[in-house]
Amino acid sequence: MNAASDLDPRELRALLHFYADLGVEWLVEEEPVDRFAQFAAQKAAHSAAKTKAAARPSPLQADDVPSSSGSSASVPAGRAESATSARPAAPVTSAPVPSSGPVSIPDGEAVAAARFAADSARSLPELQAAIEAFNGCNLKNGARSTVFASGSAAAGIMVLGPMPNADDDREGIPFSGRQGQLLDRMLGAIGLSRETVLLTNIIPWRPPGNRMPSPAELEICRPFLERQLALAEPKHLLLLGNFPARFFLGGTGTIHSMRGEWRKISMAGTEAEALATLHPQELLAAPANKSLAWQDLLAFKQRIMAVNA
Repeated sequence: MNAASDLDPRELRALLHFYADLGVEWLVEEEPVDRFAQFAAQKAAHSAAKTKAAARPSPLQADDVPSSSGSSASVPAGRAESATSARPAAPVTSAPVPSSGPVSIPDGEAVAAARFAADSARSLPELQAAIEAFNGCNLKNGARSTVFASGSAAAGIMVLGPMPNADDDREGIPFSGRQGQLLDRMLGAIGLSRETVLLTNIIPWRPPGNRMPSPAELEICRPFLERQLALAEPKHLLLLGNFPARFFLGGTGTIHSMRGEWRKISMAGTEAEALATLHPQELLAAPANKSLAWQDLLAFKQRIMAVNA
């Protein structure tokens, strides 16, 4: 087994990227460490320090020393005050408390904070800045990049995926890597490109290990997507994969049962027509389904041409 010190920077960077793609978030040490025992010891030391500080006599009590005759020798007020001020207070030390990482915000407060940040944006660049500054979603803590929309909203066409993958997270751009190359060919086949449509994801941060976002994480991210729709004002949506189709169209069906049918959707004051089809990643895994996606793309092209005619 090679140690990290045996690897050159290029090999170490590739290894770390490999672990990140697998969803690894924590590195272990050579020997097991009982963190529960560590925390218990630190808590006990902290309690002992507090008890010792509470039992320590105050300066005035220490000056009230019994005389040889058995009575207390009183100290003049001025001298007692002087002695008290001259004696430095003993510092109370506490055991270090282990760091718990970024502060977690309750889900309800995080949703409200996301709604306020999203509603404050008056343009897509302002919305991007608001999302990048937002720290209320735990997904951001494990992601490299905040992946915002790219392209243009001028044509009124929005292409939506579920969430960034590893390539998107590294590049900071939606639909990167092999799936992005396939999407470019799909759009090009119907006369579109990533420069002429608005490409975006429902979730702006990659979940660890490409897992599905939790319902709470989805609700925190929802205000940002709704504001993006309100600012971009798309007339046609191309929904790629199960997650976007269920998000906009409702239900729990698969993309094969929801694809190829135009639906009218209304969200955040925006009304548009939506068509669901297979995600490029699904087509890479099952190339036989490309014929289904091609039928959907042709239907999408016909509707756009009919509106622009």
